[in-house]
Amino acid sequence: MPGAAWAEEPQQAKQPGSGGAAGPDLAPSAKSAIVIDADSGTVIYEKNSHDKLPPASITKIMTMLLAMEALDDGKIKLTDMISTSEYAASMGGSQIFLEPGEEMSVDDILKGVAMASGNDASVALAEKIAGTEAEFVNMMNAKAKQLGLKDTRFANCNGLPAADHYSSAHDIAIMSMELLKHSEITKYTGKYQDYLRQSSKKPFWLVNTNKLVRFYSGADGLKTGYTSEAKFCLSATARRDNMRVIAVVMGEPNTKTRNAEVSGMFDYSFAQYTNYPVLKEGDPMGKVSIEKGHVPELELTAKHNYSILMKKGAEPKDIRHELKLDGKLKAPVRIGQPIGKLVVYRGNEVIKEFPVEAPVSVEKASWWKLFKRTCGSLFS
Repeated sequence: MPGAAWAEEPQQAKQPGSGGAAGPDLAPSAKSAIVIDADSGTVIYEKNSHDKLPPASITKIMTMLLAMEALDDGKIKLTDMISTSEYAASMGGSQIFLEPGEEMSVDDILKGVAMASGNDASVALAEKIAGTEAEFVNMMNAKAKQLGLKDTRFANCNGLPAADHYSSAHDIAIMSMELLKHSEITKYTGKYQDYLRQSSKKPFWLVNTNKLVRFYSGADGLKTGYTSEAKFCLSATARRDNMRVIAVVMGEPNTKTRNAEVSGMFDYSFAQYTNYPVLKEGDPMGKVSIEKGHVPELELTAKHNYSILMKKGAEPKDIRHELKLDGKLKAPVRIGQPIGKLVVYRGNEVIKEFPVEAPVSVEKASWWKLFKRTCGSLFS
């Protein structure tokens, strides 16, 4: 039999916008839990959602997010080869058994992170992007700060037990929401089984640690986690019709309870709520000028769906939206940098504000390029 990667495993609810109205206790066995609408971030249910807890391998959601941003920014390509360092190969726990010096594509490494929860694959990917894991961890913490996550601190990129390495169900849900803006990630997280090293003498069978992608209709991610300290954790997502939800549980007693409670959270969300679309992925949003940028302006398109959560049967009336930019940007601009917001109104009442980020990085233009641009504008 070829090598295989198996599973890594050996209160009161809030209604959307209610500020704590009582509802069903959807995760009685979890230490902490939350369910949100993936498009708007509206909380459907939460329990101890800001408790700081060890996140185990759901740490890798941030690792995958930074990888997807690096791909978007052209810093890496899926076809790039990663050479495994001695350090990456030395990781214990869940792994894809990378050998020191072994080369594997970014595409396959991402499979190893997303499906098999490979600790070795995570470090190899981190080193490819940032040079060292330590520098990558700095990027992780900077991204957490940019996202406004107050319950999170990372000490490594894979979730192996470490001092001062913690997060919360709330923060993991926000990271997951951000990761799902890169819709192609579900190509990895939503696949139940696949192979690595398929053309070699030792093909390696991957089986997704998240069994919901096979057994729950619409589930296509995201990441499981387990350590003896963290117990059984999961950030899961499922989509039905026009609605995607994210459910996070931490500190569950076993996989069966974890999966059953997440399934119940999904069932409740899909039965009670629906989404009203504001913008669809790819819709034009407007333009933003970039002072002294390598390019003078950016065309903004919706990188993901923008919608608002509504109770089923509710009538959407007088809903409109407006893009509000933070004025002219000055280069350099970094991918993911906040540049404004999409404001959704019902009549004159603001009902939702979505942050809008720079879709790509824009470096500062050279003196010569700026000179030519100035001359061109004088004679146009």
